[in-house]
Amino acid sequence: MPLHLDIVTPEKMVFSDFVDNVYLPGADGELGVLPLHAGLVTALQPGELRYLRDDNVVTLAIGSGFAEITQTDVVVLTDMALGEAEIDIAQAEAAIQRAQEQLHGVDHSVDAEEVAFLQGIIARSTAAINFKRRHQV
Repeated sequence: MPLHLDIVTPEKMVFSDFVDNVYLPGADGELGVLPLHAGLVTALQPGELRYLRDDNVVTLAIGSGFAEITQTDVVVLTDMALGEAEIDIAQAEAAIQRAQEQLHGVDHSVDAEEVAFLQGIIARSTAAINFKRRHQV
């Protein structure tokens, strides 16, 4: 019995099909999901999502978000889902640099929302860079 996996970003449905298993970067570490998994909702941290489909392992760099898991379905809601070919290391490094510069000028006690936004950019960009470097041939 396969799992139905949906990967959704604010921009689009990235993937929707049946898979054999899914590995997610959960807030408390990597989470493996097989068919008939106990139901849960978990936060996701930026990192690598993997799934097995037709004896092929597919990997994506994902941002933060949530996953809803049932015995037959996994729904991933994330702010980023990129394949290796979609990641430009120089662009990601520039985003980190800009965010770090902006963080230095922010009053952390007053602008908590802006600080969280900039930290999110840094986390997503770092996850994308690490993913790209691990998967470069």
